[in-house]
Amino acid sequence: MTTPTGAAQRSIWQHYLDDYNEGLGLVYERFVLNDFLRDLAERGRIETVLEAPIYGMAGVSGINSVPLARAGCQVTLVDDIPDRAAAVQRIWSELNLHPTVSQISPDDWGQLPFPDNSFDLAWNWAALWYVPDAGALLREMARVSRRWVFVAMPNRLQIGYWMRKWLLDRDFFNTVDERWVNIGLIRSSLEAAGVRIVKTGVMDVPPWPDTVMPANEVLQRLGIRSKKLESQFTGDSWVWSTMAYYLGQQPDLRQRVLRYAWLDRAPLPWQLKAVWAHHRWLLGEVKS
Repeated sequence: MTTPTGAAQRSIWQHYLDDYNEGLGLVYERFVLNDFLRDLAERGRIETVLEAPIYGMAGVSGINSVPLARAGCQVTLVDDIPDRAAAVQRIWSELNLHPTVSQISPDDWGQLPFPDNSFDLAWNWAALWYVPDAGALLREMARVSRRWVFVAMPNRLQIGYWMRKWLLDRDFFNTVDERWVNIGLIRSSLEAAGVRIVKTGVMDVPPWPDTVMPANEVLQRLGIRSKKLESQFTGDSWVWSTMAYYLGQQPDLRQRVLRYAWLDRAPLPWQLKAVWAHHRWLLGEVKS
């Protein structure tokens, strides 16, 4: 495994710092995550939040905690790439939100610059495998939280994960530490750091596989050349932007996107959903 550097990651995220058209799958992912976070903030009596790292989900970087800020939480974001951190600050300012953005060295994820028990919630989404020492980061998340730790990672059980690994994007897996999609490893690491796991589950269960790339690009990489088919996933009619929704430019976007959420909302055991879910997650409580 080669630890990703800022330069290696750049082509993945830089485009979306100005182009907010993320694609249907990413917007869906954000909306189901938003609902989860708002519910957690209310039920967990959360007022202060640390998201570290902010980079894990594709698309527009750094906006995962927007629903928490809009729920009244004080949000702190941590990143290790200066120009991305600055862009995230600018993106939030477009929403008239002003989180604390803390920039650290790529080698400092095992020593976050915050006192013990600083936040009600420490969390990240799909970010652990980008960190040089994710185990050290998990210990730090447990240290700086006084109440909750929430972590989610891609679900290696679902077909899109294996499509991406063996057909669509093989090189990507040479730039991440794939051990950290093992939810059992995350659980044992948090428990060793004094976190009691109170809930686990799956999230982001739409009726399409998780390939982490636009549909038209998937078709191209599979060697499917059909202008008619590609036209269904390109053009002005195929624009999906969470930022447009946040900015009030597409107020009906959430309703249009979450009509696909019937499996996410189905009253089924999470273990049954796990064969198709895009992400698995853990919620832990810090022992006093």
